[in-house]
Amino acid sequence: MTDRTVGIWAGLRGKFVLLLLCLCQVANAFYIPGWSIKSYKESEDIPLLVNKVYSDNTQLQYAYYELPFVCPPTGQHRAGKGLFSGQSIPLNLGEVLRGDRITVSDIDLEMKHDNKCSALCSQQVTGRDIKRARQMIRDGYLVEWIVDNLPGATSFVTVDNTRKYYAAGFKLGYTENVGGRTRYLLNNHHTIVIRYRQAPGKAGNKGGQVVVGFEVYPKSVGADVRRKADGCPMDLDHVDQNFELSSNKTWEGPAEAHLTLYPEDQIDDDMVVTIPYTYSVYFREDKSIEWNRRWDLYFVNQEDGSKIHWLAIVNSLIICGLLTAIVLMIMAKTIRSDINGFRDAAEEGKSRKRKPGGKEKTGEIDGEGGISDDDEVLEDVTGWKMLHADVFRTPHNGHILAPLVGSGMQLLFTAVSLVLLSAVGVLNPSFRGGFISFAIGLFVFAGLFSGYFSARAYKTFEGQDWRRNTIITALLFPGLLFGAVFVLNLFVWAQASSTAIPFGTLIAIVFLWLCVQVPLVYVGSWYGFQKSTSWEPPTKTSSIPRQIPQQSWYTRGLRTALLAGLIPFAVIFIELLFVFQSVYQDKSGYYYVFGFLAVVSTILIVTVAEVTVMNIYVQLCSENYNWWWQSFMVGGSSAVWVFLYCVWYYFVKLHISGFLSGILFFSYSFMACCVYGLLTGTVGFLSAYAFVRRIYG
Repeated sequence: MTDRTVGIWAGLRGKFVLLLLCLCQVANAFYIPGWSIKSYKESEDIPLLVNKVYSDNTQLQYAYYELPFVCPPTGQHRAGKGLFSGQSIPLNLGEVLRGDRITVSDIDLEMKHDNKCSALCSQQVTGRDIKRARQMIRDGYLVEWIVDNLPGATSFVTVDNTRKYYAAGFKLGYTENVGGRTRYLLNNHHTIVIRYRQAPGKAGNKGGQVVVGFEVYPKSVGADVRRKADGCPMDLDHVDQNFELSSNKTWEGPAEAHLTLYPEDQIDDDMVVTIPYTYSVYFREDKSIEWNRRWDLYFVNQEDGSKIHWLAIVNSLIICGLLTAIVLMIMAKTIRSDINGFRDAAEEGKSRKRKPGGKEKTGEIDGEGGISDDDEVLEDVTGWKMLHADVFRTPHNGHILAPLVGSGMQLLFTAVSLVLLSAVGVLNPSFRGGFISFAIGLFVFAGLFSGYFSARAYKTFEGQDWRRNTIITALLFPGLLFGAVFVLNLFVWAQASSTAIPFGTLIAIVFLWLCVQVPLVYVGSWYGFQKSTSWEPPTKTSSIPRQIPQQSWYTRGLRTALLAGLIPFAVIFIELLFVFQSVYQDKSGYYYVFGFLAVVSTILIVTVAEVTVMNIYVQLCSENYNWWWQSFMVGGSSAVWVFLYCVWYYFVKLHISGFLSGILFFSYSFMACCVYGLLTGTVGFLSAYAFVRRIYG
């Protein structure tokens, strides 16, 4: 590699980074808000859908209508919509897997028609139901309702009072401490505010309106407040009594006596309490919000962290830049001179062995397992050059490494496609469940790449039974992943949580796996093994392995991999903080800064490749030619640090309660880290292979 080549490569890399930074800005500002605009005429019925309840303090979600203390659906027909209350809305695969259970409600919404109050129902609950409601309020559960594909939101204002933003969901109830006693108050009245504006285009000219905001303001109204004949409170603006979930609804004595006579944990399971539910509806025109920007209110709060995202990118670029400089120095100086000396020695050896007739000896390995004379000339050098006859020796357990590389390429294709689709706005929060649905579809389709690269690697490792390799590739990683999810699902099933994957969905996933992905893996393997050549090594391998000298402590396999993994982890740990916060700590928000994620992910891949190349070069200089598995471990070693980061985050940042929720957190975190490690391990393996071929070719 000449200095001019190095300069050109560095210049192209700089332009590429600049392009990524521009992409970050564009992708952060653009998204596709939905598939089509739905307009409503005045007095037209708008369906309100109920979904689920969820909490930041637990991993268990529940379908809203499966809660025993809420109003059950009446089955009443919804005029003009062909729907009836309690009817389940068809869901895509991603929605089912994320725990959605969307159902039509009994709440009446008519465009531009306010409703000061309507009674929904008077639900009778037992003491057992009260205990469950108290526990869910204690865990901080939020409710998700949906209108026109917008989740019902709680409205907030930024600290400087300049912008309003939404947090999806609203509280099921709340607690307050009075006289040393914790009171559990249930929100049984909901004020619904629908923000609308004139529809764009022809629909607007015909009087159509579009929904641009959906806010829910819950309130706890006591059962004993003065009510009208229809069950609505006389004065909703001045409610002097809240609805408390307790064992004695009529107690009027001191709080201390109530605590003595009716302790919190002594609620009779057979007692019956009636909960009155009411709601109000208000329509407010808001011309300041465009329909195609209506989701922006859910992201405003994330904009405050943009400086930290830029800090993460600068941090990643500095680390990647230093590594690039080191790799370029190795390639441009050390290796260039070594390669020239290596090739000069080879040419000198070959010229000595030419016969008088001009015929050159081939330098093949003799039958006794020794090395021919021209190879003896090459033995005069030291370091990595001494390994030319061993560096491409097939690895131990190559029949396992090849399927892992194939699965890693499958995951790499899936991850890159998902990040790009999210960065350009195809996958966004308005496409509910789209991210998971696309992930599964892309993963199944990428079985072609999995089979192809696995077969090529298997053929390079001198494997013969390519069908056996195909079966291992198609079943090993997906099978382990599915088995772990199935076992965890059994525990979630026992809790009657909507997080549990329905049996029919499991059958559908198995069908996609065995009837779609496995044939695609077979096709890719057939083409990779039968129609493509193996990655032929540029040097010949001796029949007798070279003895590996004793290695320094810092060049030994596991230690080297763990130390090397710290560098890629340093590149992504700031962005990981935002991802974890969105997934675990703030489920009412949405992670939607995929432009930043795309840039950081690109830097991560480059960093993993450079770290692996540096590590393998040091290992070869130590005369250790067992680099195949080492390159894979070095590439994926940052997954260990990511998992340790998950453990730290769980104990320091999260407040997850319940043994099962803890098991789910660590299990899914471990599986995610395995996926990440398999992906980055494959990147490291392919980078190291390209590097080794380059210096020995």
